[in-house]
Amino acid sequence: MLFITATDVSAQSKKFEFIAFGDMPYRLPDDYARFENLIEKVNKEKPAFSVHVGDFKSGSTVCSDEYFKKIYNYFDSFSRPLIYTPGDNEWTDCNREAAGKYDPLERLTLLRKMFFKDSESLGQKKIPLYSQSSIPEFARYVENVAWTHGGVQFATVHLVGTNNNFKGTDNTEFIEREKANLAWIDEIYDRASDKAGLVMFTQADMFYNRTTSPAFQKIIDKLSQLSREYGKPVLWVNGDSHRFIVDKPLLNPDKRSAMPNFTRLQVFGDADVATVHVTVDARAKELFTIRQMLIE
Repeated sequence: MLFITATDVSAQSKKFEFIAFGDMPYRLPDDYARFENLIEKVNKEKPAFSVHVGDFKSGSTVCSDEYFKKIYNYFDSFSRPLIYTPGDNEWTDCNREAAGKYDPLERLTLLRKMFFKDSESLGQKKIPLYSQSSIPEFARYVENVAWTHGGVQFATVHLVGTNNNFKGTDNTEFIEREKANLAWIDEIYDRASDKAGLVMFTQADMFYNRTTSPAFQKIIDKLSQLSREYGKPVLWVNGDSHRFIVDKPLLNPDKRSAMPNFTRLQVFGDADVATVHVTVDARAKELFTIRQMLIE
């Protein structure tokens, strides 16, 4: 288990657990049964909420309306709140031959309309969410949401694999979403100022290579600056690379020592249909306790 130290915690907050997973179901049709088993196990665990960090299909699964609706119904079968942030496989990569040669922006529009139609979570028991779309300048970014629980701030940030849709041709979508994400991260840290800590969920593995891509450099610089100023525990949860990892990817200004209060948790995915459980206790010395749950 990994323990992350908390400071300035509230004695009024109660211990709770949330569950994170992503990059599934991938290997079809067999993974339908495995994903149904995961849902059953999560429902028995009764977490405060669960988060799917994107890529609810492989890059070679067809991006059809029917498949999107099937996943929506799966998400709504969680007995407790389920929050979702999009991955590249369900929009940026939908122009691939194997994925059906869809227009990625049209698929993104459908995702927003289907999975983010109101300001609340999915799942049978829903919780209200604050969406960045409530700010007129960022009205289209319904997928960037925030909520609080147990004295901790939570939020999603729409960053995806396949280089975050940063490409050699028209980067209009990337530029506009990056602007929204940078403003959103500012707001998230501001909202977390009086909380015991902060947890953010996204799809992209921004730390895959030693050399940071231009698609993520501004985001990483922003996280480094704000986390250093914040001082309290920050947990960054991502998918994308399909390997369970807990590490300290951000560096202090000396570019040698790790920033101690920023922890990255990367969830399982693809062939490993598994979940990661995080216990949050704002009254304890360790704010976040992380454990894995492998599922048959």
